[in-house]
Parts: sequence; structure tokens; C-alpha cells
Amino acid sequence: MTWSTRFRRRQSLLESLWVVPMLGALLGILLGVGVAIADGLSTPLLWQYSASTASAVLTSIVGATAALAGFVVTVTVLVVQMATGTFSARVLRLWYRDPLLKATLATMVGTLTFAFSVLSRISEDDVPDLGVTLACVLVSLCLLAFIIFFDRCIRRLRPAAVAADVARAARTTFQQMAELADRPDVRWEYASVRGEPTLVVGASRGGAIQAMDPDRLVAWARAHRAEVVLPHPVGDFVHAGEAVVLVFGGEFSDRDAVQLQGLIALGDERTFDQDPTFALRMMVDIANRALSPAVNDPTTAVQVLDHIGEVLGLIGGRDFEARQSAVGSRSAAAVVIVSRRWEDVVMLGLTEIREFGCTSVQVMRRYRALLEELQETVLPQHRAALEEELRRLDGTVAQTWGSLVDLDRAEEADRQGIGGVSHRTASQ
Repeated sequence: MTWSTRFRRRQSLLESLWVVPMLGALLGILLGVGVAIADGLSTPLLWQYSASTASAVLTSIVGATAALAGFVVTVTVLVVQMATGTFSARVLRLWYRDPLLKATLATMVGTLTFAFSVLSRISEDDVPDLGVTLACVLVSLCLLAFIIFFDRCIRRLRPAAVAADVARAARTTFQQMAELADRPDVRWEYASVRGEPTLVVGASRGGAIQAMDPDRLVAWARAHRAEVVLPHPVGDFVHAGEAVVLVFGGEFSDRDAVQLQGLIALGDERTFDQDPTFALRMMVDIANRALSPAVNDPTTAVQVLDHIGEVLGLIGGRDFEARQSAVGSRSAAAVVIVSRRWEDVVMLGLTEIREFGCTSVQVMRRYRALLEELQETVLPQHRAALEEELRRLDGTVAQTWGSLVDLDRAEEADRQGIGGVSHRTASQ
């Protein structure tokens, strides 16, 4: 089995909604067997039941847990519908991976199978008292889990909460990629200019590049005394047969091409795992949806800009070119990854929001404040891209508001959009 196949299966397990509940069901059966053994011991008088009482209690528990599981599924479907219509369909990846949803379903399904297991052992002469009591405790835990899950769903429907979750995923992924960039055997380039490769590995199918295995790529390159170049960054969509790996130098066989092909995972859509810009794409989509005429919610766009600014500040605080130059001076890299420039990331995070939010004074003021904040926090070599964005912002404001009475307000910077302390007010 190739690494890419294992990666896709791992993604499928992480995003499936049936694996953890199935484990809960098996755990409920095993717990029922264990309780059947423990029931042979003496139990307190408070835990002793008649056969009719135990049957009635367990039958009620079975019905209650089945109903609670149905409520959880119903709430999940409603949340998915609202999230898709309000934010972006790509946000659903957060729900697929939500551990609380899976744990809640597992608790309920496990309680259901446990109650069935205990119910099947009731007779006039033998009542599993410990099992009935434990089933009562488990159904109480199910009710508590449902309340916590419902509270979490309501809280996560807030745009700011969704943007915060996405930004958190972006920061985590970026830190992982920053650690990869510090490796001496991996180099990041913004353009790969070389001669003719000795081996071209094409994509086995069309799809988005979801991840690659840097450790095995480096090991392969060292073993074959070659340089491996990945011409597409993670997140790009490639067609079947399109080059995904270029090899320079070394000697190979046909099996080597298949082996390299198995180190690049392709899928139907992008993932968070090695692609921090996908999280930026999601936040921009949420802001764009909020700025559409059908929704007309500029405050949500302003809240999203808060988190976009945080992510851009984190990325802009590192100089990958200087780091790679220092690493390259000590040793030659075995793997070269073509990556996005800082200018590309800034354009991704800001351009569309400026385009769709140009008619909102609130968005224009927060947009300007964000750029001014970033100019103070990012490295000096990254400020030119921000100055270019400020120039474009000035042009957009002049074109949109040039003949309107609120031109002066649209030209100010305000961290809250409207309602905070504008720069002009602060200087007086």
C-alpha cells in the first residue's frame, strides 16, 4: 500500500461519522459482557430490581437513546444546511472532523447496544441489577452529552466562531510547514528554472494535491543521488498525466516513478493538512458570502478580516527566503518545493474582500486599519506588498466614494470598522 493510499484512508477515517459510533457500539457490547460477569457478585439493596421493573427501565432507555441519537442527527443536518448557506460549503470539513459530534454519537450508540445486551439477559429468576443501574447512568451521560453538543452547535454557528476555528487551523498548519522549511534537506522556491529533467512523474488521476511525504521524498532522493522537484504547491489541481514530480540527475527504473507517484496524495478537494492557504480561502469565502447583496452583513466581513490579519501577520513575520539561503549555504537540498510568494498570500487574503466590500464604509475602514497594522508587524521586506494593497485601496475608495459625502469617512482607518477610534480622530 502506498503512502498516498494510506493518507487518503486516514483522511476518510478522520472525516467519517460512522467509525467512532461503531466503536462505541462494540464497546457497549463488551461492557455488557463484563457487567454480566460482575452481576454474579452481591449488589446493594438499592440496586436490586424486579424483572418487570428492569424490563420497563431498559426498554425506556433504549427508546430514549434512539430518540436522542435522532435529535443529534437532526441538529447536525440543520447546522450543515445553515453553515452551507451562511458561510461556505468548505466549512463542512470542520464538522466532519468534530470530535464532540462523534463522541456524542458513540456514547448514545454504545448505551443503546449495552441496554439491549442487558435486556436480553432478564428472566424471572435472573435480573442483572448492576447492568440496569449502569444503563441508567449511561443514559444520563447521553443526555448531558446532547446538551453540551447542542450548546456547542449554537456557539459555532456564529460567524466569528467559525472564522476563529478556521484561523486556528491555518496557524497550526503554517507552524508545521514552517518546521518543514527549516530542514536542511528541503528547500522552498518560488519558481523552478532548470534544464531537462531525467524523470517526469505524472499524476495518476486528476485531483487537488492534498499532501506529500517529505521524509520519504528526501530518502528517495538521497538513495538515488538525485534532486526531486515538486512543481506544484499543495492545493493546486492537476490533471491526469500532468507532472507532479520532476527528478534531476540519478538513474531510475519504471518502479521508481510509481514509487514517487505514491508519495503525492491527490483528492477531490483541498485539505488543511499541509495547505494553510486553504484556510485563508475559506475565510475569504465567508467574508464574500457576507458581503453579497443577498446577505448584506459587512460586520461579519469585518470579523473575518480580524482573523485574516492575524494569519497574515504570522506568515509575514517569517523570512523563508533568508532561511533557505542560510540552509542552502551549508548543504544541497534533496527536495525542492515550489511555493507561493508572500505577495500571492496577501492577494488571496485581501483582494476579493476589497472588491466585494468597496461599497461598505465599515469594510473599507477596517481594511485600511488591517494594512496599517500589518505594516508595523511584518518583516521590512514584506511591506512592499502591503504598500501596493494600500495604493489599490486608495484607488478603490476614490472610484467608489469620490462623488459621495462619506468619502472622508471611507478614507479613515478604524480597527472596528465603525465605532472604534479612527486614526484621524486619534491624531486630533
